[in-house]
Amino acid sequence: MLAASLLFACMGVFVKLGASQFSTAELVFYRCLVGFLVIGAVVLARGGSLRTPLLGKHLSRGVAGTLALALYFYAIAHLPLATAVTLNYTSPLFFALLTTFWLHERPSRKLLAALGLGFVGVVLLLQPTFSREQWLAGLLGLASGFGAGVAYLNVRMLGEAGEPEWRTVFYFSLIATVAAGIGMLFDRFSPLRWDNIGILLGMGACATAAQLAMTRAYRMGRTLVVASLAYVTVLCASLFGMLLFGDVLGLDSWLAMLLIIASGVLTLRSGR
Repeated sequence: MLAASLLFACMGVFVKLGASQFSTAELVFYRCLVGFLVIGAVVLARGGSLRTPLLGKHLSRGVAGTLALALYFYAIAHLPLATAVTLNYTSPLFFALLTTFWLHERPSRKLLAALGLGFVGVVLLLQPTFSREQWLAGLLGLASGFGAGVAYLNVRMLGEAGEPEWRTVFYFSLIATVAAGIGMLFDRFSPLRWDNIGILLGMGACATAAQLAMTRAYRMGRTLVVASLAYVTVLCASLFGMLLFGDVLGLDSWLAMLLIIASGVLTLRSGR
């Protein structure tokens, strides 16, 4: 999950760079097309099978993941990188709540305290008031966090059903590519040039590797432990924003990130 967090932050950098040249639908399409082609080619070369008895679960995961991804990319395009990533990475908090209710368990006091601390950290990190041009992107970014939490719950269910991580990523990439391709029909087609194709390839490569690592983490690891480690992406994105896009983080922002990390540790200790 630590490797996935770094790679997801790198993907956010490529999305930010490509947002000025491509629409949200195009970015989602190319991001998922790379994963679809690479994983499909590797599986076929190794003689593997793409048949699955869990097509319904893959469809549910694919729809939730595609919607969350589109909202997330829109937020990255219209908000500072650290802000957009933080909004999306409320997903571990939603995921922890969804997992608890899915298992019909009563949330422990430690878990509730951890979740509360995490949301306080998120609010503190986002304390600058959104301008009128940013409020929609902020709400959609938060919605992407909830959608990602739903998608991660589906990933966990697929893992418990014995589905390998590469097949989960393949079907998500397929569904997202088709959905984004349909969306492009109602948007626009931007020309591919030598100066922008590297952005798309970098975005797709980072996303595919990150998703494989994340899916394996949720399949093999403890659910809430893995979810808490996802917060590392917030730290990586903040550093990338400072180094590459000139974002300035104040003391309160660093304090917010410490609160989020503390929330992850408490979630780990309160998890099963």
